[in-house]
Amino acid sequence: MRQEKLLIVEDDRAIRQLISTQLHCLNLHIDEASSAEAAIKKLASSSYGLVLLDINLPQMDGLSLCRKIKEHYPSIAVILLTALSSDMDRVIGLEMGADDYICKPFFARELQARIKTQLRHRSQLIAAQSHHEDSAQAAIQLGELHIEFASHQAFLADQAINLTATEFDLLVYFAKHPNHVFSRQQLLDQVWGYQHSGYEHTVNSHINRLRSKFEQHHPANFIETVWGVGYKLNPGQLSAN
Repeated sequence: MRQEKLLIVEDDRAIRQLISTQLHCLNLHIDEASSAEAAIKKLASSSYGLVLLDINLPQMDGLSLCRKIKEHYPSIAVILLTALSSDMDRVIGLEMGADDYICKPFFARELQARIKTQLRHRSQLIAAQSHHEDSAQAAIQLGELHIEFASHQAFLADQAINLTATEFDLLVYFAKHPNHVFSRQQLLDQVWGYQHSGYEHTVNSHINRLRSKFEQHHPANFIETVWGVGYKLNPGQLSAN
């Protein structure tokens, strides 16, 4: 089994070493970077499954680095390390594509659980791609929305939409259950794989990003908000104009 590689981006050497020690039990190949510039060089020369990223970095901040990672390496999961009081940083981080965040100070077991969840998503995606490589049915078609599992791509009106791994998983889950209304907690359980009501706004952020990306190619809002309940995918909004 291939050993996953994780990159810790944190300017405090003592914290980097502490995190590395806390993650030893996960049997990961762990690299470290003390700045965004160092991280960019490592990302260009190696293949990582996950980046653990501190927001408060010198020179280029962690939020800007998160955006660059998701622009150039959308399949890499990003977990932000944030200060407990920086609510706005967490919201902005999720809007920039971060897959999750954890507040300092944190417990080692919580960090381990978050990392295992994100790496499990990555493993499932790789397995799904392998399984569907030779399958002619490895796609979903709903009106003008076309999703291909093997290439991990989504198209709307024949236009490719650049999605992160979590955005793709969320879209696929909706597409597999059209017109079914899901609460935020249900989506957390099924797509993110952990149960914690305090992170329901993560769902909101990812849905907002999905809508924004698709609205560039189609005016209809096909992921609808059902007030007081949750969200659903309305395939009727995906027909050609």
